Amino acid sequence: MTEPIVDAAPAIDFDLKSLPKVSLHDHLDGGLRPATIIELAEAVGHTLPSTDPVALGQWFRESADSGSLVRYLETFDHTVAVMQTYDGLFRVAKEFVEDLADDGVVYGEVRWAPEQHLQKGLSLDEAVEAVQEGLEAGVEAVSESGREIQVGQLITAMRHADRGQEIAELAVRHRNKGAVGFDIAGAEDGFLPSRFRDAFTYLAQHNFPATVHAGEAAGLESIQSALVDGRALRLGHGVRIAEDIMVEFDDDEEAGDTVGLVTLGDLSSWVRDRGIALEICPSSNLQTGAIAEFGGGIESHPLDMLYQLGFNVTINTDNRLMSGVTLTDEFNLLVETFDYDLDDLLELTLNAAEASFLPLEEKEALVEYINDAYANLG
Repeated sequence: MTEPIVDAAPAIDFDLKSLPKVSLHDHLDGGLRPATIIELAEAVGHTLPSTDPVALGQWFRESADSGSLVRYLETFDHTVAVMQTYDGLFRVAKEFVEDLADDGVVYGEVRWAPEQHLQKGLSLDEAVEAVQEGLEAGVEAVSESGREIQVGQLITAMRHADRGQEIAELAVRHRNKGAVGFDIAGAEDGFLPSRFRDAFTYLAQHNFPATVHAGEAAGLESIQSALVDGRALRLGHGVRIAEDIMVEFDDDEEAGDTVGLVTLGDLSSWVRDRGIALEICPSSNLQTGAIAEFGGGIESHPLDMLYQLGFNVTINTDNRLMSGVTLTDEFNLLVETFDYDLDDLLELTLNAAEASFLPLEEKEALVEYINDAYANLG
């Protein structure tokens, strides 16, 4: 991990929104504006829980917080339903970029599953092209406002379906037309990455990078399969790697303290020592129960332990609409919960920049931009 070049971080006494950010784990169908959903739903004849933007946004957040997986998944029925046409995909993608830029994001990877957006007759390639044109329109709109942002698509296959090879080929087909990586998402428990072993082999043969959802709804076996079968360069969430870390507490009589003795298992050592990035989404992890084993509140999230132990931790939002958060909100949460300062936020941001699927030269330029921005804060 890159060491920050800032000598001493000033106190955090300003809006964190102004900090340059990198977003690696953010779902397109989880980041719509409520007002947009209402307008698109009316156009396609889809019925919503509410046609008031404020009430609809609240419904999404309450559903995500309900503790009911059925109700949580229902939220995506409504967002995906309004993303079945060129116009719908274009608009959602354009606004997605604008919202990222408003949050201070300077580089974002947008993940979504084209196979879920074919109900109105679009082909897989047409769906990818619609999103790409929307992303480019968003980048242009941001540029016209005097800011800069760069984005790329993470083409995603649904792990409960059997289209892995087809979607892998789709991703490679669009590699020079906006696609920067591949992912699998959906029901993790019971659907190991090994189901798509041939697709991941195809991607490796074509030198196309993959991040894999693992270590969220399932544990160490899922992470192991993501690394072995999926050849994952990053782990989507990956938070349950902490299950392979043993912490024993011993009283230090001389110092009068309780000391934690930490032992890493083989898998967690491999992930840490090779700098495999963890795409951690704090608020989402709390909502989905991914961190239930570690405690009931955000203060029990193992991300701080992982960060302190030297894991390649990155911070992300997952589904901004459902969780009602931005990346700025997640940074504020870390400051309030774990007393992180600007040095910590810089390191987490640099981790994300270096874990991005950008070419080396562009990655180095991004790291330099972020460092310069932090250096100019004082």
